[in-house]
Amino acid sequence: MPPKPPLTGKEVFFDKDEVIVSKTDKTGRIIYANDVFLRVAQYEEDELIGEQHSIIRHPGMPRAVFKLLWDTILAGSEIFAYVVNRTKPGDHYWVFAHVTPNYDNQGQIDGFHSSRRVPRRDAVGKITPIYNSLLDIENKAGDRKTGLAQSFKAMTDLLEQNRISYEEFVYGL
Repeated sequence: MPPKPPLTGKEVFFDKDEVIVSKTDKTGRIIYANDVFLRVAQYEEDELIGEQHSIIRHPGMPRAVFKLLWDTILAGSEIFAYVVNRTKPGDHYWVFAHVTPNYDNQGQIDGFHSSRRVPRRDAVGKITPIYNSLLDIENKAGDRKTGLAQSFKAMTDLLEQNRISYEEFVYGL
């Protein structure tokens, strides 16, 4: 895969009545992307199908949030999260994501479904400094593994201090 272009700092938007939808296999490889996803992320379908969903990962997203997301969906639960993604040319867009596991006929997780809606702007304003703090922790650590562990602990400590679940936190923004 060619290197990604630099970030532009330009935010792109989609309509409040639109839903970005994608489906992945159990390893996170995209197996479906709706037209809204393709348009907003500025990819052609053949550029996304078969790629890891992290192809749209924005470097401003803390890895700790993705760890929580993966831990939650692999355990068979759904999760809601505010996420900033990057487009193919380096722009970005915010979403309010709902990710759920899909199951095969034997009741085993065989993939994931994500529906993403336009986020509340006030919530984006509240989550951004928290994400920046988590990123700072990740970036100051001596290595990626330590950074992730420290950032994840900071996030779970914040939830414990406020005596709330992640879901309550997200809905309280």
